[in-house]
Order: sequence, then structure tokens, then C-alpha cells
Amino acid sequence: MYDLKTIPLFPLQSVLFPGGRLKLRIFEPRYLTMISNCMRENKGFGVCAIRSGRETGDPANCFDVGTFARVVDFDKNEDGMLTITIVGGKRFKIADTETLPDRLLLGRVSWLPDIPVVPLLPEYQSLASLLKQVLRQTEMQYPPDEQKFREMDWVVSRLVELLPFALSDKQRVLETDLPDTRLRILYDELLSEVLEKSEIS
Repeated sequence: MYDLKTIPLFPLQSVLFPGGRLKLRIFEPRYLTMISNCMRENKGFGVCAIRSGRETGDPANCFDVGTFARVVDFDKNEDGMLTITIVGGKRFKIADTETLPDRLLLGRVSWLPDIPVVPLLPEYQSLASLLKQVLRQTEMQYPPDEQKFREMDWVVSRLVELLPFALSDKQRVLETDLPDTRLRILYDELLSEVLEKSEIS
């Protein structure tokens, strides 16, 4: 691997995609310090889904592919906890990790290529309509850009993030580089399973 960069890692029971948004409540000292440093220095950190372990306590074992994130909003709650909103940037692949004395995990990462922007095919326009319905039911706000609903990977990524699929399935989509392959995983596998279960029940 070439052009490796060291970034702090935030292991989560969630998958963040490029362009995606997550709200996080921060209370552990290691992450409060990390977020404070990132905001002061206008830097970001890596979000990686947990393969094994927990979000709190000892550093978890992460999947190798994650997403770089930046803080775009924050609020300090009455209970002293910090709530932040993050937005996903580039994907990365972890080469190796190091645990600091405060148990913060650092990763040496290489950047993965951006997913190509291609139009959502007419036969899949129902996915854009489904996404609009899902977004109306979530508190997370996305810019009202109608053009985004015509982009295949933006629609697929938001649906995979927001719908209750298994973490391993979300991670599989994140690790896939081709937009049409991501679409097939969502449409032919994940949504088909959901529809089958609803028919059975």
C-alpha cells in the first residue's frame, strides 16, 4: 500500500457511507478529546464498523474498510454529553492499527477510489421514491437537492444506511466499488429479503 495516512478511528455499530450523516453522543474521555482536537484543527477521523467487541471499553476489532468523517454540527446536552453530527467523506482501507495509552485507536489507512456518479436507471426509480418516504420518517436532514435522487449510488447508499439491514450487509455494500453491483445487492438481495419476510408475516 502507498500514501498511507494515520487517522484516529471511531469504531461503531453502524456503517457510514460517503455523503451519509450520523448523529453521535460522545461521553468517553478518549472520544471527547479526539473530537475536540479534530474540531480545533479542522480535521476528521475514521468511522469503521465493529467486527467484534463493543463501542465502549477496550478498543474493538474493526472491519478493514471505513469512511472518513468530519463534524458539521455539535451541541452540548444538559447531562454534559456532546452530540455531534458527522458527514462521511472518502472511504479508506486500514493497513494496521495502534492503541494509544488512553485506548484511542489509530489506523494507518490508504484511500479507496470514489464511487462513479451514474444516473439511476428508469426501471429503478421506485428506489428514489422509497428513499423520499424513508427520509420523511428520519430526523436526519439532507440538502433538498432533487438531482441527488437521480444518482444511482447516492440513492443506494442512503437506503442501505437508513433501512434496518444487518451490519454485515451494509458493510458488504460499503466495500463494493461498482455502483451497479451495489444496486444489485440492495435490490435483488436485501430488499427482496425484507419483502419476503413481510409477506410471510
